[in-house]
Amino acid sequence: MDTHQPPSRVPQPPRAAVGYAGVLNDLLPVALWREDAQGRVVEWSLAAQDLLGYRPEDIVGRLAVPLLVPDANRELADRLTRKVHAGETVVGTLPVRHRDGHSVAMEMWIVPAADPAGRPGAMLIAFETSQVLRMRDNLAALESLFTQSPIGLATLGPDLRFLRVNDALARMNGVPPAEHLGRRLTEVVPGINAGSLEALMQRVLDTGTAVVDARRAGRTPADPDHDHIWSNSYAPLLDHSGRPLGIIASLIDITESQQAHIEVERARHRFALLAEAGARIGTTLDLRQTAEEVVSFLVPQLADSADVHLLEAVLDPDESTAATRGVLRRLAACFPDPTAPTALLAPGQTFQIPLDSVYEEVITDARAMDLYIDDVPALIKDPRLEALRRYLTTRIGAARLIPLVARGKVLGTVSVTRLRSRDPFDEEDRVLMDEVVARAATNIDNARLYTTQRQAALTLQRSLTNNALPDVPGLELTGRYLPASDHDVGGDWYDVVALPGGRSGLVIGDVMGHGIHAAAVMGQLRTAVRTLARDDIPPARMLRSLDAVVADLGEDEMATCVYAVYDPAGAGWTIARAGHPPPAVVTPDGTVTFLDGPPGTPLGTGAHAFGTEEVAVPAGGLLVLYTDGLIEARDQDIDQGMARVAAALRAMDRPLDALCDELLAGLPEGPAQDDVAILLARTTRA
Repeated sequence: MDTHQPPSRVPQPPRAAVGYAGVLNDLLPVALWREDAQGRVVEWSLAAQDLLGYRPEDIVGRLAVPLLVPDANRELADRLTRKVHAGETVVGTLPVRHRDGHSVAMEMWIVPAADPAGRPGAMLIAFETSQVLRMRDNLAALESLFTQSPIGLATLGPDLRFLRVNDALARMNGVPPAEHLGRRLTEVVPGINAGSLEALMQRVLDTGTAVVDARRAGRTPADPDHDHIWSNSYAPLLDHSGRPLGIIASLIDITESQQAHIEVERARHRFALLAEAGARIGTTLDLRQTAEEVVSFLVPQLADSADVHLLEAVLDPDESTAATRGVLRRLAACFPDPTAPTALLAPGQTFQIPLDSVYEEVITDARAMDLYIDDVPALIKDPRLEALRRYLTTRIGAARLIPLVARGKVLGTVSVTRLRSRDPFDEEDRVLMDEVVARAATNIDNARLYTTQRQAALTLQRSLTNNALPDVPGLELTGRYLPASDHDVGGDWYDVVALPGGRSGLVIGDVMGHGIHAAAVMGQLRTAVRTLARDDIPPARMLRSLDAVVADLGEDEMATCVYAVYDPAGAGWTIARAGHPPPAVVTPDGTVTFLDGPPGTPLGTGAHAFGTEEVAVPAGGLLVLYTDGLIEARDQDIDQGMARVAAALRAMDRPLDALCDELLAGLPEGPAQDDVAILLARTTRA
């Protein structure tokens, strides 16, 4: 290099300084310097300055060995100098002392070179060892990435032609690597919307901004019969000055993960529909309305028509089994065209199940089945329904018959259809419809039980207030009912229901008014509680359901209620109130506390303002539920009544029957003004 007359486009370096080594120096800085026959530095490169800290003016003209060679290497340096002066080239890894005193390991080439006087001198070319190792590792990592990565990788030039392609990308495209080189994407795999991807890559070149996770779908020669989905990322490939050299592309086949994502979304949609079904079906205990809710949910979300039938033997269990065997009654139906012959299929109609038909098989086996449209004529025997038979066989594209099964008993069937203009049921549709019907069956059975038992309310009115309490885990129970009149029964009542998991539900209530009507309402509430308790619903939700029951009975109906659930595992109570007086808790030491949790609103108001209260009662303690007749009287206020009750409860060493007697004996003398119901629950000791 002629350091005295550098090219005019390069700034003039200091005297006796050698310039940078061009492109190579950007990747691996190369230190160059020359020494004369006496070992003085006569030329010093700018890269040497960067690596070793000496400026040219600090080192040119000075002996190199004292400055650059560590003391321990002086003898080695002398031997190497003699070899080079004798015409040999020396290559090796040697330590060189930096200006600040630390040693820098360098890969060195020391070659013979005449000094300015023509005498034997030396030129030294040195690379920092750590940088050489880093470059080696980087190149190895890059090569390994290209050859071993499962991700498709490629580099493309500024003209968007392939420069290099790894085997993974070649396998994705179904084209050998060599057949990519020098060609554009549109020439290699045109069937994957390559034109838009090239436009995207050009934008990356023009803006210098990477694009991550651009999706493409299509078919390649690798799998010409199936669509695949790829995630593509493109980043600009730049040199050290920021000039774009091309594009680096990475591709991942995400077909399987996308399919899994689709399945997850389908499952989420299915769960959302099931949650919606739970909210929309069974809002009341009215049997016909519940059946209509099933139909309105299924149509049109899942089907074009739905038809709910119940077995007559289930609806009228007291009828002769011979007269009702195999008879179905339509409770609710919805069909897409009100002017079509399906309008003949109205709620309330009955029909005899044909022998050996799909209806009989579904009810007998309690298993859902798809209906073949060709089998429909066999289900319609009446010749007057020829138009209906013809309509069903020509317009219906898919049909399914699903049994209504609740608590192990087949109640009836739900039939669903889709028109030919709509896709037939797939497996996901079948699973979803079957699940909706299975859940609806419990609501229908609840409504059926409630409807059946409601008819017996008047005959049960007195037995409801004198019912024997069950034996339940963890509790000793006693209840009393004292009517205000021997000739008139009011609406006070209580009950205890065994719940799953060894828990118990205690309820006490007071229907507004007296007489047979109040007793009938009382009977319906008790029946509703027992029916709903089978599903183990929490106290606040129980009160919301009872609120709807009372509201259905008429706008003038009203009642108060407490529902408490006891869990013996933790000796804890969960209590919800609907405008009812607060329960009392008595600890074994005789301390009496009236609960101050959310009071709630009376049933029948529609306010639905019900909260819960968690109460821990130690072993031997009491929970006392009562109606307002125990604490209210015309000649005393409620506080006096509650104080009297508290005084009677403090003696905890008496049997529960004696406590009940004490509570009732403390009532004011004279004619009773209201019924009184009491329910005592003592937690038993372990």
